[in-house]
Amino acid sequence: MKLIIENLTKTYANGVKAIDKLNLQIGTGMFGLLGPNGAGKSSLMRTIATLQQPDTGSIAFGDIDVLNEQTELRKCLGYLPQSFGVYPRMSAEDLLDYLAALKGVKSKADRKKLVHETLTITNLFDVRKKYVAGYSGGMKQRFGIAQLLLNSPKLIIVDEPTAGLDPAERTRFLNVIREIGTKSTVIFSTHIVDDVKELCTDMAILNRGRILKNAIPQDVLKAFEGKIWSSTIDPEEFEATQPSFNVLSSNYNQENRLNIRIYSESKPDGDFNSVIPDLEDVYFHTLKEDERVVA
Repeated sequence: MKLIIENLTKTYANGVKAIDKLNLQIGTGMFGLLGPNGAGKSSLMRTIATLQQPDTGSIAFGDIDVLNEQTELRKCLGYLPQSFGVYPRMSAEDLLDYLAALKGVKSKADRKKLVHETLTITNLFDVRKKYVAGYSGGMKQRFGIAQLLLNSPKLIIVDEPTAGLDPAERTRFLNVIREIGTKSTVIFSTHIVDDVKELCTDMAILNRGRILKNAIPQDVLKAFEGKIWSSTIDPEEFEATQPSFNVLSSNYNQENRLNIRIYSESKPDGDFNSVIPDLEDVYFHTLKEDERVVA
């Protein structure tokens, strides 16, 4: 099933235009929605999840008119927001059983089977008797995946799910998402470029409520081949270097010198070497180009 968004606009009462004439098509598999904080990602996710109405536009998921058939969409939707509350003194097993009952699973035996399946998929079965409130951040996120799987969703939305997770929990969480992303349409909203690079077969870069780029990661990386250059400079040289080159990123090495990466259509003057582009180069270049247009 395909999610089709057309001419979507949302302006809040304070005048902030969170979504600006947005058009997007998303098919089955992992779709990365990449953008900085405040880009409009959460506003778009909430709108798709029927938690708020847009000012204009339409959203269709297969045969479902999302904005006018919200109940039908919710039957096949799994949504994991940036943060969610849990009952303080309920185990994962009991809470999932309760949520399954709310989602219409009437048979106790069916609920037990479903709960155990989702706990196994999310690697939480061994801690099913523990209170969810006492889980680590990564475990809570995996519990969030468990609860959204209870209705076998065809459309799954996860909003900034790895922010704040330690490396081990992030890896476990991404493995779970990767497994379920083969059968459903999964929208993975994040500002962490590595998450998209590791998971997604399609992606878009969003800023100021607008889609700046929509492409398959491998294709966009190929388009940047021969255009990314690297050099190592002393920190005090950086300010003088910035106006001369399109600097995308910089980081210190072990000698406390700066490794800089720049975008240039041809070999720049100076001690630069051609390097293999990565998704961060694409991301930073796209945002910088957008800043120039707005300025």
